[in-house]
Amino acid sequence: MKKFFVKTNRWSNPFLIQAPQALERGDVLVIETDSGVASAIVEKEVAAAKEGNEEKSTTAKFVRKANLVDLKNIRDFRRKEKEALKICQSEVKKTGLPMKIVDANYSFDGGGITFAFTSDGRVDFRDLVKNLSKKLQRSIRLHQIGARDESRQGGGFGICGRELCCVRFKNNLPSITSEMAKVQQIAHRGSERISGVCGRLMCCLAFEEEQYRKLAEQFPKHGEKVKYKGKPALVKDLNLMSGKVGIELEDKTFTFVDKNELE
Repeated sequence: MKKFFVKTNRWSNPFLIQAPQALERGDVLVIETDSGVASAIVEKEVAAAKEGNEEKSTTAKFVRKANLVDLKNIRDFRRKEKEALKICQSEVKKTGLPMKIVDANYSFDGGGITFAFTSDGRVDFRDLVKNLSKKLQRSIRLHQIGARDESRQGGGFGICGRELCCVRFKNNLPSITSEMAKVQQIAHRGSERISGVCGRLMCCLAFEEEQYRKLAEQFPKHGEKVKYKGKPALVKDLNLMSGKVGIELEDKTFTFVDKNELE
């Protein structure tokens, strides 16, 4: 059995599934999940040596590689999804609900539609579901996703010129916190300077956090009392990259000195 990363819709994280045959990136599969039969697209094969470091498998089971009939039905549903998305977005606009509908996904059998949306908080969309069920004559499900998921769906490039981290690294990204920006001494730049296209803190803040924390261990703490040339001083600022420490002397003068000059 071989293992592959697959995705069932455009906004979700990929997950592992086992298949008894060789598959290639882009192959369309029919799988069985806890919620029923679904279609999935192969992202990549997982090398045996890396299996221990990959995300755990789900309960989804491989059924078959999509045949011509499957592919025709999937294409037909993809076309219908565009119209369903417009209808849902129109209904949300009418009701004034604080949510943004970003995508629509038909179930494998066409009997249901899942709408992905973003929102800053909880939304009571019960009436919306009833209205959409009547208009579309389908079972309706609304699924809230995060800003990263929305960006992952749309794709694109960050200010660094590289493909968005949420697209490149899929579900291997950790939570990004303001503490990461503080550790790397860039919080003062302002949220607009350290936020990605999703409006949240940039994923790359996680890449060098550990190195900065280890580097900070070599410096005195902010507010710590030290001595410079035998005279007492107070640590007021740190520059980890230059190795400089900003100190305030007894006469209230401020200066930057090398951390190795401190006692």
